[in-house]
Amino acid sequence: MLKRDASPCAESPDREAATDVLIVGGGVCGTALLFTLARYTDLAHITLVERYAQLAQVNSKATSNSQTIHCGDIETNYTLEKALRVKRTAEMIGRYGDLLDPGRRDRCVFRTPKMVLAVGPRECELLRERFQLFSPHFPAMELLEKQQIAAWEPQVALVDGVLRPEELLAIGIRLSPTAVDYEALSESFVALANDAVAGLDRVVDVRLATSVIQIEPEGDHYLVQLDPGAGEGPPTRLRARHVVVNAGAHSLLLAQKMGYGLEYSCLPVAGSFYFTPDVLHGKVYTLQNDKLPFAALHGDPDVRSPGKTRFGPTALLLPLLERYRPASFWEFLRVLRLDGAVLAVLWQLFGDGDIRAYILRNLLFEVPWLRRRLFLADARKIVPALQLDDLRFAEGYGGVRPQLIDRQARRLMLGEVSIPARPGLSFNVTPSPGGTCCLGNAERDALAIRDHLGCQFDHARLVQELVGEDSRTS
Repeated sequence: MLKRDASPCAESPDREAATDVLIVGGGVCGTALLFTLARYTDLAHITLVERYAQLAQVNSKATSNSQTIHCGDIETNYTLEKALRVKRTAEMIGRYGDLLDPGRRDRCVFRTPKMVLAVGPRECELLRERFQLFSPHFPAMELLEKQQIAAWEPQVALVDGVLRPEELLAIGIRLSPTAVDYEALSESFVALANDAVAGLDRVVDVRLATSVIQIEPEGDHYLVQLDPGAGEGPPTRLRARHVVVNAGAHSLLLAQKMGYGLEYSCLPVAGSFYFTPDVLHGKVYTLQNDKLPFAALHGDPDVRSPGKTRFGPTALLLPLLERYRPASFWEFLRVLRLDGAVLAVLWQLFGDGDIRAYILRNLLFEVPWLRRRLFLADARKIVPALQLDDLRFAEGYGGVRPQLIDRQARRLMLGEVSIPARPGLSFNVTPSPGGTCCLGNAERDALAIRDHLGCQFDHARLVQELVGEDSRTS
């Protein structure tokens, strides 16, 4: 377990220190930026602060997310344009894995087969059309008829050894970096960041159990007040030339505290999961209903629970910024900013019959006696032979995705948002698939830091190692 590092830089009597870049948030996006700055820039001092005593304890925690690399190939709610954009950043994780020693890599990135499954004539027709459009850009795609699905995933296509009666079709990818333990990945980013500065006159300063109280602009710097936690002395002040906040929904909370990002509200969506015995070899997704702004049901082996398959997620609108921290209710109220614009978006969601039925059904998924019986019908779309006794609610699993509402446009935003508050200060809010885009986001932020601070950034090396392209124009 990573321990909290004491700051190696000298502090004045009023406990003020200095750093080139301060990263707020020790999840996968914050640690990816730390790694990127340590390995590819010449910055002398980089600091990361995380309010928990361990890295990646909120949305990046292994039990809080779907453990998926979202490449755009089997996510049927992605347009081709979005899929191609995500594909580049998603593949960076697999290439990053090649930088790790085999033991660490095998704890972070997992190669398994994956498919998206269509059931019934209408879904099969839609999937054939999608294959025709996407396969030229995703050459690893294979179109799988029922017999081929049975060969890949017997439990999906067979019941008691006989092909199930429904019309089936799937798009499959045989073997690729597919699953990620984002908690272990975060720890690896910090380890490689430390390796990058070892023996050099450079510092990577990781401060765990440290919260940000306040960020104040002061000339061309930022004065950040930190609370080092119980028993660690009075608050300290850190003077940073550049600040990037990668703290999930708390990024918006900090931004709005400073008067930025007031055009957004946050609608937290919690996801729950169910365990079954080991019934799948790889990830199996279902088709996304275009009307539903939530993830489609899928099943896959859990990377932390060998011998089990995890199904989900459900989607529950939950008034918390963190799933299992009730005190975050008050933080939720501050970023909800309830007004007519927010009510209009909620009215749009509940006004659609499909969405309303989906939301109400997912509420019932949280009722202890009822939830397994309701969820079983959905899970049988993937594995038709599942029985009630096979399902077990995954206690303590599932996180909160901070879906943002654009109050000016009066619409729910499904992607990530970066709020460039002022030169040298930005706030990133990254719901799913934020983990997939962690290195792509780090590349973007590193370019902005280079432009702002004038540091050296070996972008060509990053592209060579993590993208595999030539980059003479960077």
